[in-house]
Amino acid sequence: MKKSHNFAVNNKTTSDFNADGLALAGKNHQNRRTFLRNASAAGLLGGFALAAQPIQAQQVISTNFDGLEANEVDIQENGVELYAYMAKPKSVTGPLPVVIVCSEIFGVHEHIADIARRFAKQGYLAIAPEFFTRAGDPTSLGTFAEIMKEIISKTPDAQVMDDIRACLTWAAKNGGDTNRSAVTGFCWGGRITWLACANIPELKAGVAWYGRLVGEKSDNFPAHPVDLAKELKAPVLGLYGGADDGIPLNTVEQMKQALLQATGNAAAQASRFEIYPDTPHAFHADYRATYREGAAKDGWNKCLQWFKTHGV
Repeated sequence: MKKSHNFAVNNKTTSDFNADGLALAGKNHQNRRTFLRNASAAGLLGGFALAAQPIQAQQVISTNFDGLEANEVDIQENGVELYAYMAKPKSVTGPLPVVIVCSEIFGVHEHIADIARRFAKQGYLAIAPEFFTRAGDPTSLGTFAEIMKEIISKTPDAQVMDDIRACLTWAAKNGGDTNRSAVTGFCWGGRITWLACANIPELKAGVAWYGRLVGEKSDNFPAHPVDLAKELKAPVLGLYGGADDGIPLNTVEQMKQALLQATGNAAAQASRFEIYPDTPHAFHADYRATYREGAAKDGWNKCLQWFKTHGV
């Protein structure tokens, strides 16, 4: 696998991104998946979620398509149908290790597609599932509160786990080696990473970026990571900010204690946290003001090393 990034920083302004988005979307009301596909193929960054505005255009990382096959796929496996963004290297013989990329609450907008391409540059078959399409389009909603109410609350954990299983089944039929499979996710997807590693034995490792660890339970969300430490089937590396207002460090300590108490579980005992001092939530999100380059790059390198250490 390649070990170096092959990124190009795009120097556009926020108005340029907005213009790109309008130009790509046009007046024919393309659906969001078509819009994302076109935005990615054009190398533009108009496909960001509305609630993520304003985009910090000067610092956005844009990963090129050189040597990659990257596009939208329609996954129909295990009775599940969903769309996903897929990226993989073109000229590789033999099955590829697989990484499932779980999005923030914004869904598979351009940032998540770019991360999939970054993994593909490292030799992975990367799949970013569109978990939210059955509830609606999070990229069209203007506030976090709207997304939580209209999308997240209507996307049950059990459904998401089935979606990940379907992606792994699809990967095995499309050039992926699911004996070398991992999951990573950001914010909402960070919590999902912990849950997936507790529920899906095919996964060999997970990297959770600032995912919520505790919370209220309901029919759709019957357990949280802190409740599932004893159930872990793959070790998780947690990458968290020491100044994250939404995920207090005391909840990280709760999770650490739960892992320590899972004495008979090898995956729990192997799980680790990396806490970045004075670092906010979403520090890897290069399109937002919360981006912290040092922590983001260090976390990315630790993510790749974690996967390699655990055979992915």
